[in-house]
Amino acid sequence: MTGASTAEERSAGRRETEDERADRRWQELIQEIRVAQTGVQILLGFLLTVVFTPHFQSLDTTDRTIYLVTVVLGSLATGALIGPVAFHRIVSGKRIKPEGVLWASRLTFTGLVLLLVTLASALFLILRVATHDSHVPWIVSGVCAWYVLCWFVLPFWARVRYATGSDG
Repeated sequence: MTGASTAEERSAGRRETEDERADRRWQELIQEIRVAQTGVQILLGFLLTVVFTPHFQSLDTTDRTIYLVTVVLGSLATGALIGPVAFHRIVSGKRIKPEGVLWASRLTFTGLVLLLVTLASALFLILRVATHDSHVPWIVSGVCAWYVLCWFVLPFWARVRYATGSDG
């Protein structure tokens, strides 16, 4: 057996030290954050430019309020999803990686919830402005239900249904 296969076997069987587990969980979390960060940063960048378009000036008070709420939500989501990187940088080398992973995970989950609300708010504003249709709230509700199903319900269901140990 090579050193790499031994490490793989230990990880697959979850016979890893607390430090190894924290390192693995941190690497997994960073990969997940990269996906969400990219999406929220592109969305926020787009939202920040809208205020400078000629059409923005013609929005009514309600649509401007929805826009402002959406920008604030996008900023909060960005902060929560970038937070784990700053957290890691500040606590790195202080021998508290397991605790750091826990807090970074909490920030990431909060960021995902904020991202969901930001996407819903942005979709609501765009569909309101584009269609002026009374079905917009129903459409946005359906999309939000889809997000909740994909992002939270299915993973929690799988966790309950298939989890055999506490890998965290």
